[in-house]
Amino acid sequence: MLPSQCSEVSAPDASGVEFGRSADDMAVARVGDLVFAMVPARDGQYFLASAWRVSRPLAELKRDDFYSHHGSVEGEAAFRNRMIEQAGHSGELRLLSRQTVRVTCSTPWGPSQGATVYADGIVCHTTAGHGGFRLSDARNAKVHSMLRTDGGWYEEDAAWAIVALTFPDLFTSYERKCADKTIRDSWPDAWETIFGRPLAPGESYEKDAQAFAREHAGDWIVIAALRSDHHPGMTEVIATIGGTRGERVEERRFLVPSDEYAIGRFGFIIDETRHSIYEGPSSFAAWRGRAA
Repeated sequence: MLPSQCSEVSAPDASGVEFGRSADDMAVARVGDLVFAMVPARDGQYFLASAWRVSRPLAELKRDDFYSHHGSVEGEAAFRNRMIEQAGHSGELRLLSRQTVRVTCSTPWGPSQGATVYADGIVCHTTAGHGGFRLSDARNAKVHSMLRTDGGWYEEDAAWAIVALTFPDLFTSYERKCADKTIRDSWPDAWETIFGRPLAPGESYEKDAQAFAREHAGDWIVIAALRSDHHPGMTEVIATIGGTRGERVEERRFLVPSDEYAIGRFGFIIDETRHSIYEGPSSFAAWRGRAA
């Protein structure tokens, strides 16, 4: 991490981003009405946090000023690139014709409390707990059949990306980038059909997960783990074949060195040549009565 520059006065650079360091030495940035911070997390990791309409100088901000969470960020170089991308996103937003309106209607997530009109027949609703897009019948007919919903509702967590994919001119470059990744991760078969090429390993979370499941269908995969109270330096794990869960699924316990145990992207695979089956006293409450 760079030395603290809290005493220095920062100003927006050519990208339109004001970079600085917070009072508690976090990398921070201001983009329009938003401020962002690269917040330290566990094991040397960081995540991106933000707040809206915080007018104090960046050097006076602290961790408690930031309340929205935007996922992980690898380091300061990635943070700066993300902020420059955010500035571009904000500039493109100002060129779009989105209008905030009040609409009285019901949605799959409750009564609409506000709406943003992206274009005729494309409205994004917010509710008390969730939200998403509603497409008119004519607009919904333009959605690819592999992604189309019957009612024209597309929730905000992932399905919003279907709307962005179908009507790219109504979204910013950053939104289109996020939408493409979301479609690849959630609906890889549809993405491959639409773009006419197979996704390579690493390009789709869902496709990689399916490949992992096929490759390790006969392996013991951990479904629960905790540090052993009975064997210092070891982690006691419960594993099933293929990582399957259910009342009638056979479970086995193993001991794994704690410094070796790392979950990985899709789960920890037991190496039966190195990780011994464990039948001794258990640290799992549900196993204490069953353990020898």
